[in-house]
Amino acid sequence: MARPLPSHGKPAKHESSIREKTRARAHDEVREHVPVAPELPELDRLIHERIRLGIVSALATNDSLSFNDLKRVLKTTDGNLSVHARKLEEAQYISCVKFFEGRVPRTEYRLTATGRRALAEYLDQMEEWIRVTREE
Repeated sequence: MARPLPSHGKPAKHESSIREKTRARAHDEVREHVPVAPELPELDRLIHERIRLGIVSALATNDSLSFNDLKRVLKTTDGNLSVHARKLEEAQYISCVKFFEGRVPRTEYRLTATGRRALAEYLDQMEEWIRVTREE
């Protein structure tokens, strides 16, 4: 037999307690079925930016490239290339040599051993992201 409601219209304490437990159990069951996102590797934020990735990728396939070669390949401006190349230089991912050919100044970049390792690690990380994404 159902218990009568108290005069103020609220359910008895034990009834609200039962409802709370039932809601908690239902919530736990839903939580059990929620898929857990796989642990993905942290990407190297320095290389991940489009222009910087382009610089290290282009240098990985060439012994060296001039400033103008990189600018042409990446279709970017002098200022944009300068800023991104400087960040890669500061991280010692690339080296920069400035010299004159006759009277014409030249800037030439090379990928360093540190940069080559960083790019290889970045590519491994991206391959892991791709593998996990394809499995989903």
